[in-house]
Amino acid sequence: MQDWAPVFITLVLFILLSPGLLFQIPGKCRTIEFGNFHTSAVSILVHAILFFTFTAIFLIAVGVHMYLGS
Repeated sequence: MQDWAPVFITLVLFILLSPGLLFQIPGKCRTIEFGNFHTSAVSILVHAILFFTFTAIFLIAVGVHMYLGS
């Protein structure tokens, strides 16, 4: 059986943590801006660090596994 948790978790986190799509940290005028569809180099760096952190927490620390099929 194959473990599909890394694929699913990274896909969901990539969509949720894309800078400017749902939110942006740091924003241009505020600390957090929602749905502005703009980005900056600092925002990309912050979101990349968040992505790596959440991926490591879910896959290594918590140990989430998903097996499909019988």
